[in-house]
Amino acid sequence: MQSTTLSAGDPIEARCTKCRKNTDHIIITVVEEAPVKVQCSCCNRQHKFRPPTAAKKPAARQASQPRDAERKEWERLRPSMNSEKAKSYSMTDAYKVNNLIDHPVFGLGLVQRLAGSQKVEVLFEGGKKTMRCK
Repeated sequence: MQSTTLSAGDPIEARCTKCRKNTDHIIITVVEEAPVKVQCSCCNRQHKFRPPTAAKKPAARQASQPRDAERKEWERLRPSMNSEKAKSYSMTDAYKVNNLIDHPVFGLGLVQRLAGSQKVEVLFEGGKKTMRCK
């Protein structure tokens, strides 16, 4: 495998401090076969060489599928829920544990616990959600 030596005027990819992304650069200064100063091909700014950053993986989001424990709990509680007694969800209403609510997006849900002031944790078919309330 042949290694190439870098010299002034060679193109290189680097992190631009002005563009705030990886862009093509031209090497301005080389010391001991390492680029020291580069010029961005996009904004023409000269700055110290900064190696390109690796693309970040998106943060792991919670799966849209409910966890197994939540799914089993929902299946166990669902037969005892009477959807006719469910109260339409509103952020301005107050809720207690074991209240049934009908949410326009998530559907039928059971209030599991009070999660601080003005919040309740509700078990829906799609999993637990923290909802705002009075």
